[in-house]
Amino acid sequence: MSHPILNDCPVCHHELHATRLACSHCHTVIENNFTLSKWNSFSEEQMHFIETFIVCRGNIKEVEKQLGISYPTVRGKLNDIIATMTGNSKTNSGEIFHKKTEKKADILEKLEQNEITADEAIALLKEL
Repeated sequence: MSHPILNDCPVCHHELHATRLACSHCHTVIENNFTLSKWNSFSEEQMHFIETFIVCRGNIKEVEKQLGISYPTVRGKLNDIIATMTGNSKTNSGEIFHKKTEKKADILEKLEQNEITADEAIALLKEL
């Protein structure tokens, strides 16, 4: 039975590395220090999002429909994936910027769905 590769040590939470590869057919064993793919650092949920994003050809509106989530949520998930890829964790100023971006997106989404008027949207955007 195969198990997914662990990326982080369950004891100290530092990055793990592979030291042994084996062929299940001919039983060849190769030992060395191997690096894991960046793809292994994503959670199952992130991988599902990435797959959906790719199948939707990066069309955020289509991703929204497929996953049943809002534009700000799609952007937030993309930002989390980028942070995982680059190894940059969000800073406090980054979080504030992200929240403002989400608020702007919420306002534009309400405008698009005719929940508010253009004048109301302008007023709300000026408040930010």
